[in-house]
Amino acid sequence: MAKLSRREARERRHKRLRQRVVGTAARPRLNVYRSLHHIHAQIIDDSIGHTLVSASSVEPELRAKLGSTGNKEAAKEIGLAIAERAKEAGITKVVFDRGGYIYHGRIASLAEGAREGGLEF
Repeated sequence: MAKLSRREARERRHKRLRQRVVGTAARPRLNVYRSLHHIHAQIIDDSIGHTLVSASSVEPELRAKLGSTGNKEAAKEIGLAIAERAKEAGITKVVFDRGGYIYHGRIASLAEGAREGGLEF
């Protein structure tokens, strides 16, 4: 059996997680994607397949506020931004989907920022 690349292993973990983590209308899914330079977060209702709220370090207004877009401070700001936008949309409780990444570093910082912003998960 061939050894999996890091990306393939993450995708496999994410598929395994998604069997249990499902977003509903009452409790949508907070999905996280992390690249080398940026971090993205979306709140998704899987029952209808729509993204309800999103925030990303690529957005010009958030990027201007951030010095670097690929560190833990930026991830925390994205977490605060997604929580603020979720509140405006009437969302208070979510299910956290870490996207196959380990709960450490930027992923944990984004979750911490979202919790500080008022999201419950």
